Formats: sequence, structure tokens, C-alpha cells
Amino acid sequence: MGMRRKSRVIALNTLYQSEIKGVEPLDSFPLLCENFEVNQKAIPYASVLLEGISRNWMPLNDLIAECAKNWRLDRMSIIDRNIIRIAVYEMCYLDDVPPRVAINEAIEIAKQYCTDDAPSFINGILDAVRLKKTG
Repeated sequence: MGMRRKSRVIALNTLYQSEIKGVEPLDSFPLLCENFEVNQKAIPYASVLLEGISRNWMPLNDLIAECAKNWRLDRMSIIDRNIIRIAVYEMCYLDDVPPRVAINEAIEIAKQYCTDDAPSFINGILDAVRLKKTG
């Protein structure tokens, strides 16, 4: 697993923990890093993701909701919606991550952490975001 994928997984774990506990992701991040075995080299990019997602929470959620036809964010599983948030943040705010890479990484993470139907569900929403962004 590449370092950026490890960072994405750390960000996913942090976002999950923050939603379960009802706290801000940036407040959960240090606690996660202290209490779990986290690759130190993955922390900087995970931090970039978490800071960016936190700073752009509402625009990200609005875009996801717009592209997720017939699905409300609160109906999605916590893991699915946070994988989507990470990928949408990368696609919309980070110039060094091509949209297809963000989508592929999200699908690969979903294969590991989600139900069998999740990768195609996530792919559909992220492809709609990609099309909206490019065109």
C-alpha cells in the first residue's frame, strides 16, 4: 500500500471516529495518532486531507448531495460518505491528484472497508462529481 493510500485510510479512520463521537475531525486526529499504530510518514498528507475537508465541509457535502441522485448523505454509511468526501476533496482542491487517481483510490479503499456494493456506489457518485467538475 502506497504512502498516500495509508494517509487516506488514516483520514478515513479519523473522519469515522469524529462522526461517531460527534467531535471535529481535527480534534480526533491527534488522539487517533497517539492511540493507534500510525505510520508517521503518512501523517502529513492525512493532515492535509483532514484540514482541507474540515475547512470545506459544507461545500463538499453540497456537491456530494447534488451528485448523489436519490441519496441523502445521512442515508449513506459513515464509511462510504467519508471515502467520498476524501476523494471529492482531492478532486476539487488538490491539483496534484488527478481525478481518476482519487476515484481509483476511493474504490480500492471501499473494496477493503465496505460492503460489496459500495465500490460501484462510490464510483457512480465520484464519476458524477468528476463530470460536473470538468464540464
